[in-house]
Amino acid sequence: MSFESFHLHPQLNRNIEALGYQEPTPIQAQAIPHALAGRDVMGLAQTGTGKTAAFALPILHRLEGGPKGVVRALVISPTRELAEQTHNVFGDLGRQTGWRSATVYGGVGMKPQVDSLRGRAEIVIACPGRLLDHIRQHTVDLRHVEVLVLDEADRMFDMGFLPAVREILGHLPPQRQNLLFAATMPDDVRALAAGVLHAPVTAQAGFIAPAETVSHALYPVPAHLKAKLLQELLRRTDTDSVLVFARTRHRARRTADQLRKAGFRVASLQGDMSQKHRQAAMDGFREGRHQILVATDIAARGLDVATISHVINFDMPDTVDAYTHRIGRAGRAARTGDAFTLVTPQDADLVRQIERVLGSAIERRQIEGFDYQAPAPAAPPPSAHRQYGRPPAPRPHSGPPSRHGRPDNRQRAGALSGNPYPAQSGHPQGHRSGALSGNAYPSRSSHPQGHRSGQPRDGMSGSGHPTHAGHAGYPGPSGRPGRPGRPGRGGHRGETRLEAFKRQMAIAAGQA
Repeated sequence: MSFESFHLHPQLNRNIEALGYQEPTPIQAQAIPHALAGRDVMGLAQTGTGKTAAFALPILHRLEGGPKGVVRALVISPTRELAEQTHNVFGDLGRQTGWRSATVYGGVGMKPQVDSLRGRAEIVIACPGRLLDHIRQHTVDLRHVEVLVLDEADRMFDMGFLPAVREILGHLPPQRQNLLFAATMPDDVRALAAGVLHAPVTAQAGFIAPAETVSHALYPVPAHLKAKLLQELLRRTDTDSVLVFARTRHRARRTADQLRKAGFRVASLQGDMSQKHRQAAMDGFREGRHQILVATDIAARGLDVATISHVINFDMPDTVDAYTHRIGRAGRAARTGDAFTLVTPQDADLVRQIERVLGSAIERRQIEGFDYQAPAPAAPPPSAHRQYGRPPAPRPHSGPPSRHGRPDNRQRAGALSGNPYPAQSGHPQGHRSGALSGNAYPSRSSHPQGHRSGQPRDGMSGSGHPTHAGHAGYPGPSGRPGRPGRPGRGGHRGETRLEAFKRQMAIAAGQA
């Protein structure tokens, strides 16, 4: 079968020929005829078998003769890298057709995306989160969408995009063609396919398993020797471009730093990088400036580099499906490749699952001359801070201790605020700061004739309202009589405000 048998638009055939495509891949041969006929299609095939062209060619053919300047095809992708790759495929296959595509994803400004969405693109390739932002801000019009593509649908569910995808579906016209493509078919994907696709045709290219063009090998190693074994493996293996997978962003950065210090040309790719730095890392890897790319699983979908000869799992993935997607970066387009995995005893269960899918045992290898018995580095002795936490910093204070032998908080407050009068003095006639600031009624005094602030013995506060500690027999707010004055707590019974003021001024003069 050739591409001419699809009876595509002549310009599309010319573009296909210019790109050097001779025959359609199995998934293309099965999916393209049904997609051209307007049927809903569920495409299942291994990663790297040409799924993107399987939906891009029918979409470009369908757009011919229709309106321009409105969004007529929507492709939803799980990652920015895959969205950019799909955008490039549309650009290559759609040269000189006049159809334009735009990408929509997070990590970059919205204004350039808004400009491309307003009457400038007929095809939109979007990640779910940023597309919802545009929908909620009314900066994208999806009323004219004729074709919806859910690309790498299984990966979208792995990343938790199911609620966002369902919300997007509510903004699309009900009459449309639906195409769903995935490398694996978990139950969640089947449930979505049943609700979105209408009488779909299934196009499946082979058993959904790791690519047959990739050879597999396991390198058992203690966890603390992984980094050294990786470096030795890279030195002894004849490679073109190598993709190394780590489990977390931190491990990817640390592994890349270790390889860089060992003299390798390496870049790293993680989800927390800006789009500018991510693109620079991928471009450097594609162009050969970096021989090694250390990445998290975010690069397992959307990184299309034909020269990748080896995929190395520095950390074992979590599932068999993730293993399939990782090693699919090697052996693309029927090329051969190698998949090496560094395994520890904790990975034994997943290794058995992968071997069941492959239908055979994976070869175990060892590097001759490598010291597998090297002890783990000694852990630093625990310090008191590690065991019990950092001790609290001492709190500054001034003045003599309180009557309980501890620094008095009121003394600290007065000393640290710059108040020339301490909050409470150890002097027999000491006062709170309020007593010497013009207030006739000190807060508290240790002098036998001290007063509370604002509580004169006539039962009235400084604001003129009754207080609890009023004159004997004067009712407080609760209706009960106030208590008579006591040494150290109140003043002379029957003392007027003027008399109290004069007495306090005399005390202050005596202190000066």
